[in-house]
Formats: sequence, structure tokens, C-alpha cells
Amino acid sequence: MTRRRWIADEVSGNSAALIGTHAEHLSRVLRAKVGQEFDIASGDEVRRGRITRIESDRVEFELAELIPVANPPQITLVLSIFKFDRMEWAIEKCTELGVARIVPVIARRTESHLADAAAKRSERWQRIARQAAEQSRRTSPPEVSQPIKLKDALALAGNTRILLSESEKDLRLKDALQSATTDVILALGPEGGWTDSELDHFRDAGWVSASLGDTVLRAETAAIAAVAVVLAQLQQ
Repeated sequence: MTRRRWIADEVSGNSAALIGTHAEHLSRVLRAKVGQEFDIASGDEVRRGRITRIESDRVEFELAELIPVANPPQITLVLSIFKFDRMEWAIEKCTELGVARIVPVIARRTESHLADAAAKRSERWQRIARQAAEQSRRTSPPEVSQPIKLKDALALAGNTRILLSESEKDLRLKDALQSATTDVILALGPEGGWTDSELDHFRDAGWVSASLGDTVLRAETAAIAAVAVVLAQLQQ
């Protein structure tokens, strides 16, 4: 039976711990017992862990042998802020797929009340990403950064930087990835898409414009589909 994986809050030598609400879920909801074994992840490493102590807000483990893990492609998702319930769904699913970093961006068509409230959502987005990472047996959650402005997103460094655009007619995403290695940045617009001036700014900054096809997708659907295409291409 596959052991459930947890991402450690604390690691020191051959010991690890979950703390706070993270520990409460394991101890109270899942009714964990001393002696139970789980996979414990920290950074790029996963080890077998046996519970040695349980408190209401702390669960401690003794760590044993290393468990082999694969190194996934490094995908950064630049995600324009849109309706929070749909955006949270996109963060969860793209985390499950394996993105390494999620960068929320305030675009021209981001609704003003969402832009104003976005900074206060960062902690929640990080929590959603962590839970999704554990559920999908990742070694670590993606970095979910604080919301940034478009000018800062334009300057993000990467070997392959692709702007997803509905107005692009000539280049499909899979074709834009032909020379990609393992370092890809994808930028997706908000509901309503990028403005013409934003498209110009991306192109002037050296980003490649690509399309997911002829259909118009919701922002959260486009994010998931784009990440899946990148993974399929890079893992060939």
C-alpha cells in the first residue's frame, strides 16, 4: 500500500515534525498513532518516517531511508488574477500537475476589487498549494509569490518564456516548445484576455506568443491545459 506523503515543517538530522494546523489534521482528523509510517518530504528529498510523538499541534517523526524521486521540469506559471474561487481551483490543479512556481499578476483587465484584495489571499493560495502538493505526492509545494505588477512579470528570467494569447493565429503552444529544455515560463491573461498594449509589452520584452487552439477557454481551464501541454512536451 502506498504511504501517504507529508511535507515537513521542521527537519533536523534524522528527525522531522509537522506543526500547527498541519499536525492537527494528521493527529485529530486522521487519528494517527505512534509507530505509523509515512513518507516525509523536505526540499528535494523524501524519506520514510515513523511517528514517535503526537501532540495536539505537533507530530514528530524518526526518519529512515531515502525514497527515490524524479526531478520534474521547472515550470513557472504567471497567472493573471481572476475570480478567486476559479483561480484557487487553477492553483490546486496546476500544483498537482507539477508547476514549480506560481506568480500572480495584476493585469489591465484584472477587476479592481480583486487586485485590491489579492495581497491578502497569498497565505490562502500557499496553503492550497501545500495541500495539493501533499495530495499529489510532491516533494515540495510550488512557490506562490506575492502579486506583482505586469512590468515586473515582463522581467522574469527563463530559457523559454511563452505568452498565451487568443489573438495568436500562427504558433501553437506545442510548436513553441520545440526547443524548450526544462525551464519554461507561461503567462496567462485574466478573464477577457490581455490588452493590445500588454501583448506589445510582452513581445518587446522578448516573450514568444502562442495559442492553445481555436476555442476560447476560461482562464482556469487555459492554465491547466497549458501546463499539461508543457509537461507532455518536456517529458517525451
